[in-house]
Amino acid sequence: MYSGKCTDILHYSMECQLHKRTEGSATGLQGSSEHHWYTATGSREVALVVLCTVNLFLYVNHTFVLLNADHSLLRFICAELTRGYFLEHNEAKYTERRQRVYTCMRIPGELEKLMVFGYFVCLDAFLYTFTLLPLRVLLALLRLLALPCCGLRELRLLQPSQVCDILKGFIAVLCCFLMRYVDYAMMYHLIRGQSVIKLYVIYNMLEVADRLFSSVGQDILDALYWTATEPKERKRAHIGVIPHFLIAVLYVFLHTILIMVQATTLNVAFNSQNKSLLTIMMSSNFVEIKGCVFKKFEKNNLFHMSNSDIKERFTNFILIFIVCLRNMEQFSWNPDHLWVLLPDVSMAVASEIAVDIVKHAFVTKFNDITADVYSEYRARLAFDLVSSRKKNAYTDYSDSVARRMGFIPLPLAVLLICVMTSSLKIQGPLSYMCVMLFYLGMITLKVLNSIILLGKSCLYVKKANMEEKLVRNHQIPALNPSHQASKSQSKALRSTGSTAESTGASQLIGCVSASDTAEGKAAVSKGSEVKHGSRKENLLDVDHFAICGNRID
Repeated sequence: MYSGKCTDILHYSMECQLHKRTEGSATGLQGSSEHHWYTATGSREVALVVLCTVNLFLYVNHTFVLLNADHSLLRFICAELTRGYFLEHNEAKYTERRQRVYTCMRIPGELEKLMVFGYFVCLDAFLYTFTLLPLRVLLALLRLLALPCCGLRELRLLQPSQVCDILKGFIAVLCCFLMRYVDYAMMYHLIRGQSVIKLYVIYNMLEVADRLFSSVGQDILDALYWTATEPKERKRAHIGVIPHFLIAVLYVFLHTILIMVQATTLNVAFNSQNKSLLTIMMSSNFVEIKGCVFKKFEKNNLFHMSNSDIKERFTNFILIFIVCLRNMEQFSWNPDHLWVLLPDVSMAVASEIAVDIVKHAFVTKFNDITADVYSEYRARLAFDLVSSRKKNAYTDYSDSVARRMGFIPLPLAVLLICVMTSSLKIQGPLSYMCVMLFYLGMITLKVLNSIILLGKSCLYVKKANMEEKLVRNHQIPALNPSHQASKSQSKALRSTGSTAESTGASQLIGCVSASDTAEGKAAVSKGSEVKHGSRKENLLDVDHFAICGNRID
């Protein structure tokens, strides 16, 4: 605006000077052409001075107008520098954000408490395969051999638990015998000759295959145990014990080979020169964060993921132990080589722990789950442990751990036995004495671990108020004998052929069955009320394989 006015003034002054030059040339009063040029130049300089003066005057005038206005620039700058706000006007929002931060800070501690408890639970089930299972198999075989001397007075030759123990022992022995024909050295050099990227893909495929085998393996073993111990009065609806036994042996053998290939691949990564393969394999754990963090998780889904992480961490520790054992054998048990392996072992363990912490921290943050949920998960595992110690327990403790976490100790135990027998040379009576002392030490460790776990589990169950669940599970199976008694009474009374007696028997049966039905309905309604009344006990009815089939998240 102002520059336009100044331009008009400049044009007006130049027109005046041009008019004067025209009049001077017409009258002949002007001088030479050089004098005329200087005159035009001087008039232009005067016009520029006038233009600058007008611009300066207009700028100063406009500045004073802005300073005197209500919404001046100075007041705006002062307002921006001194503007304030009050966080207490949205107190709930900022309190929730602070609680989220505190939850993320609590996640590592609560998660590691669950992981440590679950680790020792898996260790207890794993040590059971080496320590108490051989003794239980020996006792069952002695009972079987002593039955002819007793005159076969008992209805059952063996108890169902003893039959399952014998089957487990035979499966382990047959698989150990078959594993002797697998050449570990040839497998190692075959895997070592592959490229880095190919080994990375193979290792990830082996992890997926291990989860799939664990999912179907427990079903195969449970089918074998139930087929071998099913009451004979029932109608046959299976293919037989021997086919189930062969299928179970085949599964354990294939799963053992799978874990062996996985351990061999990890051993190649440890022994590589540039450690690039080990770095790639450890970085693959961080890919797991991408697949879990941005999914919606409920409490039950997080429980499944926590159990899978416990099983995966324990399995990785056993694989690392096998790798260290094979490397120490190659270097003639030189203790100095153990320090060479220590950085790689530390990196593998640290990456596994870091991935679990980050994954669980963000899953709980995005799904608004508190850190107290891990105490519920720990109480659920403790409840399984206490339930397996009851007189009317329906499964073995190691089997309950397998169903809950997807951890099947039998293939891993077979592989460890094969590796230790091939790595350690036993010669002379002193070596056998050392083996015996080592076995006694393992039994002592198993017993102490079981006692401590049982004591801790009782505390966790009591703290979570789950004693009523234990009592209810103990009382509900007691209804079955009454049904059997009513059936036997009905058969006995119907055989008399008397109408009166049959009528009285039917009335008696009706009363018994009605009372049993009322008790059953009351128990069911009570269970449904407890189930719908508290969110905490919903975890008590979760079966890892029945609901999600050990799914791969």
